[in-house]
Amino acid sequence: MTPLLIRHARILLPDGEFLLGDVLVREGKIIEVASEISETNLNTIIDARGLTLLPGVIDPQVHFREPGLEHKEDLFTASCACARGGVTSFLEMPNTLPLTTTQAILDDKLHLAAQKCLVNYGFFIGATPDNLPDLLTANPTCGIKIFMGSAHGALLVSREQELEPIFAKGSRLIAVHAEDQARIIQRRQEFAGITDPAIHSQIQDETAALNATKLALKLSKKYQRRLHILHLSTGIEAEFLRQDKPSWVTTEVTPQHLLLNTDAYGKIGTLAQMNPPLRSPENNQVLWQALLDGVIDFIATDHAPHTLEEKAKGYPNTPSGMPGVETSLPLMLTQAMTGKCTVAQVSHWMSTAPAKAYKIPNKGLIKSGYDADLILVDLDNYHPVLREELQTKCGWSPFEGWSLTGWPVITIVGGNVVYERGKLNTEVRGEALQFEQ
Repeated sequence: MTPLLIRHARILLPDGEFLLGDVLVREGKIIEVASEISETNLNTIIDARGLTLLPGVIDPQVHFREPGLEHKEDLFTASCACARGGVTSFLEMPNTLPLTTTQAILDDKLHLAAQKCLVNYGFFIGATPDNLPDLLTANPTCGIKIFMGSAHGALLVSREQELEPIFAKGSRLIAVHAEDQARIIQRRQEFAGITDPAIHSQIQDETAALNATKLALKLSKKYQRRLHILHLSTGIEAEFLRQDKPSWVTTEVTPQHLLLNTDAYGKIGTLAQMNPPLRSPENNQVLWQALLDGVIDFIATDHAPHTLEEKAKGYPNTPSGMPGVETSLPLMLTQAMTGKCTVAQVSHWMSTAPAKAYKIPNKGLIKSGYDADLILVDLDNYHPVLREELQTKCGWSPFEGWSLTGWPVITIVGGNVVYERGKLNTEVRGEALQFEQ
């Protein structure tokens, strides 16, 4: 690893203040942060005048489709998209083929990632109704993923009698996709035959989300079990948690649920279809307030790509999900520039808080001794989301045409420049994330 000096950057410090100064990196670690660092004999010096230095984004919920579904995305293309979007670490979900439900399959994924990923990586172990021994012993993993709804096959764990043993044994974090599968099935029958994709938000309605969140919280409280509620989508869930959210419970929201709503179906059709679905504009506002108030702890993308051909099949035969790792940071920084939040808050939600929640050591802050996962962003210029510039294999974005600021100019992973001004260094490889118990 070549020593690296970043000069004249506007550096976000751990206390949320900014320092105009320099950062010295050696052996993949931040060695010094100061207003001026006098260092000679360095081959790599980055002049960061006019740029803001932030800790690399940790995206704690992605679906990168490998193994088994590589026609949509693979670990290499997804990590290229991460590097362009300033995502230096990701946590990936178990609904690949084969499903990530055993130590052996987890090991295979880690081996693939070591060969292919330009950024750092971690993987969830997926719960089934009958793999409790694997859930207790799998290592290294960021947590247990439970699909309470919106799934089929072995990964669906929807009934309380199946969920309870998982909450009752062990101490590992449990992350839930909280939708009530029984209600979804019932409403699918009620609305059968409707091909307008907007019906998706009524089939998987707010009540389906709230029912499952209430059940997960009930079991978490019964066993004092660490719970994380994935991609909160409704205002009623946010307000429920505002009244009753124990200290060991966290939740997240996606940029899609903050910035898109049911109006998007009329504009982009099935490209707006995801699980849990987009909600009414009123929900956007309640979720924003919950994020600002700390009821919602951080941001994840739920990057879940499908091909345009798959999305063109017509509802209800279209898959749910949309890509997000390339656009999440500029989307949120653009909101900061409008005064909706601050740059420091965005960095807390996208870097510091995920590192804390998943107990990932030495990440999420620009601080001496921390890993040198860093991004230099341009907050002075705006650039549209263009399909031809996307690195994700699926090749589209629900935010196409949106003019955004805060695009990464340089992305650094473990002290190595992996992305610089439109060019990827595909020789760089990230590392497997570690999770403190």
